[in-house]
Amino acid sequence: AYSIAHTQLLARLTGLLFLITFATSIPALFTFYAPALNDPAFVLGGNFDRSVSWGALLELLLIIANIGSALTLYPVLRRYSEVLSLGFVAARLTESGFIGIGIIALMALNTLRLHAGSADEGSLLVAGQALVALHDWTFRIGPGIVVGVGNGLILGYLMWKTRLIPRAMSILGLIGGPALLAAGVAVLFGYIEAGSTPQIIATVPEFFWELSFGIWLLVKGFNLDAIAALKKKK
Repeated sequence: AYSIAHTQLLARLTGLLFLITFATSIPALFTFYAPALNDPAFVLGGNFDRSVSWGALLELLLIIANIGSALTLYPVLRRYSEVLSLGFVAARLTESGFIGIGIIALMALNTLRLHAGSADEGSLLVAGQALVALHDWTFRIGPGIVVGVGNGLILGYLMWKTRLIPRAMSILGLIGGPALLAAGVAVLFGYIEAGSTPQIIATVPEFFWELSFGIWLLVKGFNLDAIAALKKKK
């Protein structure tokens, strides 16, 4: 049965899951994966690096949180637009697919590091760089482009129209989505470097949109009047 209490529970679960995405993605990228991503000679190490495994585990939790946040929002948002709510779920699944490919690339790098044996050092370095490049592009396309469409444009628009959260906050999504998308496409075509100052600046609104969205939902939940208005729609 549809109830305000149930909807508020979904809101707080969504907020928690959004915050979990921050808690899992940032340490994975900047701490546990750092040696593998930044040292070209990582593949020559000769042993299985468990820090990469910890990063992979965190990103698996990230995938669960990504998909979970789409599923908790879907029953609420579909009351406004079935198409857009499904679009958000699809964007979350697509983003998670790219993240999964990135996990496989770095775990394959770890396996190559362990079982390289007497393989030619130059060949190992090339293979290792190829796996790192694969991971890098999954990040540039998934979190770098798909997120701009899903978490930015679609979710920002749905929050703006439904008024489930303050409209001033949803503007961050409507700004952050296109900015992230534009920067991601610019990286795709080589107009700017990945991780360059222009891309970092373009990422800031989306970062604060998702962070504020997660905190607001966990602490405050949805606007009660907006919930009642959605209830009348169906």
